[in-house]
Order: sequence, then structure tokens, then C-alpha cells
Amino acid sequence: MTTAASPAVRAVSVTALLIGLGSTLGFVRDLMLGTTFGADAETDAFLVAWTIPETAAPLLIEGAMAFVLVPLFSRAVEAGDDLRSLVSSTLPHLCLALAALSALAAAGAPWLVGVLAPGIPRGDLATDCMRVASVTILTFGLAGYLSAALRAREAFAPPAAIYVAYNAGIIACVWALRDQGAYGAAVGVAAGGVGMVLVQAPAFVRRFGAPGRPTRGVALPAAAFLPVAVFTLARQCQVFIERFTGSSLAEGSISHLNYAQKIAQVPMVLSLVVATVTFPRLARAIAAGDAAQARRRMIDDLVTAAAIVLPATAALVVCAPDVVAVLLEYGAFTEADTAATARIMQVYSLGLLGQALVGVGCRAFFCGARASWYPVLAMSAGLALTAALARPAWGVTGIAAANAAGITLTAAVLVAGLRGRVIALPLRAVAGPVGRLALAAAVAAGAGWATRGLLAGLPGPLSLVLSSAAIAAAFCVVAVLTGAVTALPDIAVITRLTGMRGRP
Repeated sequence: MTTAASPAVRAVSVTALLIGLGSTLGFVRDLMLGTTFGADAETDAFLVAWTIPETAAPLLIEGAMAFVLVPLFSRAVEAGDDLRSLVSSTLPHLCLALAALSALAAAGAPWLVGVLAPGIPRGDLATDCMRVASVTILTFGLAGYLSAALRAREAFAPPAAIYVAYNAGIIACVWALRDQGAYGAAVGVAAGGVGMVLVQAPAFVRRFGAPGRPTRGVALPAAAFLPVAVFTLARQCQVFIERFTGSSLAEGSISHLNYAQKIAQVPMVLSLVVATVTFPRLARAIAAGDAAQARRRMIDDLVTAAAIVLPATAALVVCAPDVVAVLLEYGAFTEADTAATARIMQVYSLGLLGQALVGVGCRAFFCGARASWYPVLAMSAGLALTAALARPAWGVTGIAAANAAGITLTAAVLVAGLRGRVIALPLRAVAGPVGRLALAAAVAAGAGWATRGLLAGLPGPLSLVLSSAAIAAAFCVVAVLTGAVTALPDIAVITRLTGMRGRP
């Protein structure tokens, strides 16, 4: 079993390591932005422009591109089709479309800034930054295509390294162009997008050959892409609501929301590592009509994601002030900025379980030849709740609460829909383990609050370490006592999930 399991464990480990490194560089990036620019009108202007890559990334890398192309390439691999022909008939046309969209976004930058943040003080700077950042539509789309193709061939390291390259590009440009202010950061975003493509290009050429002349053949499945794209954009609309509402609040509000979100989302991203590795096999199981295999994979992915994100939620809720202070309170990022960001993060973290379950659960709906519109309906319900609750009168914490409530509703509707669609998922198989893990997280948060109270007066980093240790210990004890640990997949299950061993 060890020999069979090692490729699966290695794929998960390498992916987790590179994603962790990318997240670490993301912390360094945010630290540089915070210490260099603080949280003011200039930073708000850059973050409005950053809406372009923030929308392009989930749509063209983690979302629509992956959900459409991974199943497409996986089915081609399963059928023994010529993959080079598939690339030649899809990649050139995709590049032309993405280049046109990039040019359109750059030309419409003044209008986009006016729609996204009508009350922002530095609209001129936001427009200039957005024009530069618009190139990421092309580079992110190309990076997403390469990632999907490589993952379908079970090459996970280069796709997992894209955020290492992305954040390294931003960090380098922020440092080298620090005299240019926020505009230098926008140049870094564009450079980071190019790095995403370059870090994958060698592996892609080795497996598929250099892109040839455009040919007629398999076209990109527009019918499958549309519902995935609408779902991804609807999910990203939560950020649009935050920016729109935050633009009418005090200066720096958008920046505080951004910093809180970036930190809080790290455990959610890590919770999707196993699902990222198993997604090509899930697509093949659904395409082959193997409902039992698909159910096992989906249950284990959902429970594993919850097991990662719930203790992290407890830690972020309890230790938010110390986390923000240790990571960001330097230079221009003041103690007041730390307090504001920490309050937002404590509320925002309550929606992390919903974020993780949506990220895992939606994949099953997009694996068929024709993607389902059900996730769009689920996201629309959550988005409507977010829009209804995000009111300027309730401030930035109200915006964070609206985000958490909306994504939690989306997760509930989406997971419930798995029962009668695609894989007939028994809800009890997910609700039981996740409920026990949630109980363990609640007890762990209580233990963390008690420990933090006893440690009042200690330096922030030491208080953070000791409080986190108490939270981890309490979570593990309760998880064992309630039997939640027995629901987690072990090495053999991970092996079965990746299709390397196990029952058909």
C-alpha cells in the first residue's frame, strides 16, 4: 500500500508546500503594501484596480477555466485522444478572445472605476492602475489553461507554483518601483501574471509540445463554460459589493476589508488542496457514470476541507488582533489599522466553512459534458442576502457579516443540491462529521479565549503562539472524543480518492 500511496501523498504534499509558499509570499506582499502605503486613499485606489485580477483569478484560474477544461482534458486522456490536436484547436482562439477582453477592460477603465467605487477620492489613480492591471485577463486566462491541461495529466507542481511567481513579481516591483507609489504595485500585478505563465510553460511544452498553428477540431464547450462563468462572477460579486459599499465609508475602509479577507482566506485555500488533486479523477468518475466512486470522493473532500478550515476559524476569531499585529503592524500600518482589520477578520472568518464547502461542492456540478445551472441559483441566493445586509450604516463589520451570511447560505443550498443531483450525496454522511468538527472548533475557541485572557499583558507573538496551541489541543481532544477523527480520510482513502488504488 505504501508504494501505491506515495504518488498521491507526494502530489498532495508538493501542492500543499507550493500553495503554502505562495501564501507566505502573499503575506510578504501584503506586509509590503501595508508598510509602504498603509491604509489610505492611494491604497484604496490600487485595490479598486485590483478588482480586475481578483475577478480574473477565480474566473480564469481556479474557477470557470478549471471546471470546464479539467473535465475536457480528463475525458480526452481517458479516451486516448490526441491532446496536441485538442490544444491547437482551442488555445489560439482562447488567446485572441482574452486579448480582446484585456483591451476592452483597459479602454473602459474610467467607467469601471466609476461603477465599482463611485465615492473613491483618487479615481484618477485607480483608473491608471486598472489600465495596467487589465493585462491580467490575458495572462491569467493563459495560466488557467496551462494549469487545467497539466492537472489533467496529473502534473500538479507547476500549477501550484503560479502564486509563488505571481506574488514574487508583485513584491519585486513594489520594492523596485516604490517611488511610483501604488502605480508600481499595479505594474507588479501585471508582471506577476506573466510569471504565472512562464512558470508553467516548460512543463506544458514537455507534455503537449509547442503550440502549433490553429486548427479546426474540438471547440471550447461554450454551453458548459457559460454557467460556470456566471457562477464564478456571481461569487466574485461579493467583493464588488464590499468595494461599492466601502467606498462611501471612511478613508481606508476598503483597505481594511482587503487585508482582513486576504489573511482569513489562507486556511480556506489550503483546505482545497486535496480537492485540487482529486478533481481530475472526480471528473473521470462522473464521466464514466461511477456514482459510488464520485460519492466517496466528494464526501471525503468535504469533510477534509472542514477539518482544515474549522480549527483555523477558531484561531482567527480568537487571535485576530495578534495575527494582524504580527503580520502587518509595521511602518505606515498603524495600531488603529490593526484594530479595524482584526474586527473585520473576526466576523469574516465565520464564513470560512461556507467558502470551503462551496469551493469543494461546486466541482461536482461542473464535471459533466453540460455544466449545471444549479450552483448559479445557490450563489444567487447567497448574493441576494449579502446585498441586503451590506449597508453603509452598519459599517465595515456589517459588510463582513453580510459576506459570511451570504456564502454560508450558498454552501447550505449547494450541498443540499448534491443529494438529488449529479452524485446523489447522502447529506447525513457529510452533516455528521462536519457537525462534530464544528463542535470541536467551538470548544477550541472557548479554550482559546480563556487562555488569551490568562495571558493578558504578554507580548503579542507569544500570546498568539500559546493561544493557538491551546486551540489546537482542545480541538484535537474534542474531535477524538466525539469520533470526528474517524471520519477523516487517511492515506489509504487519499490513495483511493486519486484513483491509484481501491474499489471501482
